[in-house]
Amino acid sequence: MPSTLTYPGVYVEEIPSGVRTISGVATSVTAFVGFHTRGRVNTPVRCFSYGDFERAFGGLSAQSELSYAVQQFFANGGGQAYIVRVVNTDNSVTLATTAAINALGAATAGQDAMMFSAASTGTWGNNLRVEVDYNTTTPTTTFNMSVLEVADVGGREEIVRSETFRNLAVNADLPVRIEGASELVRVSAIPLNSTARPAQTGTASTALPSDLSALASAQEMAVTPQDAVGTYTMSFDLTGVTRASAMAAAIQTALRGITPAGGDTFDLSRATVQVVGDASVAQYVLVRAGRNTDLLQLADTSSSTFASTLGFVDGANVQRYVLGSNVSAGAQATVGLAGATGNDGALPGSTDLIGQDMPPRTGVYALRSVDLFNILSIPDTLRLSDTQANQVFTAATNVCEEERAFYLLDVPHPGADPRDLVTEMEDWIGDNATLRHRNVATYYPRPLVADPLAPDDRLRLVAPSGTMAGVYARTDAERGVWKAPAGTDAVLRGVQALEYRLTDPENGVLNPMGINCLRSLPTFGRVAWGARTLVGADAQANEWKYVPVRRLALFMEESLYRGLQWVVFEPNDEPLWASIRLNVGAFMNTLFRQGAFQGASPREAYFVRSDRSTTTQSDIDRGIVNIVVGFAPLKPAEFVVLKIQQIAGQIET
Repeated sequence: MPSTLTYPGVYVEEIPSGVRTISGVATSVTAFVGFHTRGRVNTPVRCFSYGDFERAFGGLSAQSELSYAVQQFFANGGGQAYIVRVVNTDNSVTLATTAAINALGAATAGQDAMMFSAASTGTWGNNLRVEVDYNTTTPTTTFNMSVLEVADVGGREEIVRSETFRNLAVNADLPVRIEGASELVRVSAIPLNSTARPAQTGTASTALPSDLSALASAQEMAVTPQDAVGTYTMSFDLTGVTRASAMAAAIQTALRGITPAGGDTFDLSRATVQVVGDASVAQYVLVRAGRNTDLLQLADTSSSTFASTLGFVDGANVQRYVLGSNVSAGAQATVGLAGATGNDGALPGSTDLIGQDMPPRTGVYALRSVDLFNILSIPDTLRLSDTQANQVFTAATNVCEEERAFYLLDVPHPGADPRDLVTEMEDWIGDNATLRHRNVATYYPRPLVADPLAPDDRLRLVAPSGTMAGVYARTDAERGVWKAPAGTDAVLRGVQALEYRLTDPENGVLNPMGINCLRSLPTFGRVAWGARTLVGADAQANEWKYVPVRRLALFMEESLYRGLQWVVFEPNDEPLWASIRLNVGAFMNTLFRQGAFQGASPREAYFVRSDRSTTTQSDIDRGIVNIVVGFAPLKPAEFVVLKIQQIAGQIET
């Protein structure tokens, strides 16, 4: 009621309706844990597409089972994934860095300005290059930085990815600024001195004189391209030239006109000469050879002092700073801290994949920081021994139990025992009965997909979990989590073949044991042909026999857990119980109308109880409210029995 009634009249009061809508959570957010050659380590990274995965982790890697599983997930309809990169902790994994770079670009002790390092460990960082120029509004104190990722194409380094950062200064904010924006590189400032900068990359002059008229005449420079046997002379005429840009254009034309001779093979057709900086402060001439690994040395000829007039210093140019090496393409300082080569290290073992369940959490336990995931895939178990794989299975199952998630288990296929036969799978499940759990399912045989990293796209065996996680996501989106992710609609996209072609009788051996089969069927192609959890063996007669039943229960549990947080600390009496029945009932009725339950009416499909029959006075005294929710799940038509009878002649009556 209104707080104070002081005058005669009408008072308006808004009364809470008690409606608190419970929203269903996502059902197919998939977490992948495993080895990859690049990307953040032991940190869940969310990806909404395979393009996101390529940007964060570089895409496919022949060493990484995880990368192929993620590719298959998105190809089969997956929409959201968390990727946890795991590496071996034996200290063989290293970070690619440059040597300490000083402000002068020469090996002068005490002049260190910074060090560049790859954003994550691995050999990929050895393909990073850094270019620096002073083309800023304050060219005497700030600089621009371009980070390039290169790949070898026909013996040449070609740029495959780049990032550019402008108007940087070496101060305390620099490392934070770069880390917040770059997916390729990190910067360590050594010391934080705002006047110290890395030398410009390319062949750079000192600051140009304000009056260029003294240079306006026929000029020459001696040019020594990388790997050239001799020195070349280039001539150009600066008569009447008063602008720095015109001078740069004349030098560029002359440079591109140099023709190799005497067996030299350099190419200066893409050489560039530009003026960088600000005319009101300082300008520089910056010469780049135009090829990713080519260098240029510019010097005076016997008849000219042009190079020295512009301040070109023979031997001091830095073409690019190189990560993973102590030297650059040119002169990179090696004083102070030496550079380091990036290395992928050995493949992670079971202890690395499991990780530790205490800060900083690693391995599968890194998923504790994820708000919600529904499906877990650890493709690296394919290559582990049975002992190691079982350790991973146990930890992963426990995490899924606690997080209300579903684990797609990949059976280990060690080289000596590939388990590509039905009898081998029978033996495996018989020897590992302790792995049976209601939140776990496994699939056989392994899919084969075209491998773009192999010659002629040769087929590669991949973990079934990535493919099936995508099928789960697609089925959820099209039909709902209560629909079994199996049948002729559950086509395995991108799968060219299966490791083993099962027959109906062989399928009939594995299915009653709780092993879901992947089949090649005429017309339909490769499909999922099983929907049982690992407790779905006929002999166990478990109520959580089917994947859709268990996943529906997990969906309801998580949705109600999140949707009923408001109940905590509410007065524990009939008004609260009525509100619970109203809101939970509305949620369950929505699922009923979507076709999630058996029954022709809500009364047959579900019930919600929260009253004196569920919450006694003793419960109330202890601060407990009990809510009982029951549902009649839909179970898949796993066996279709078609009865045909011949009609005998009938006698009319």
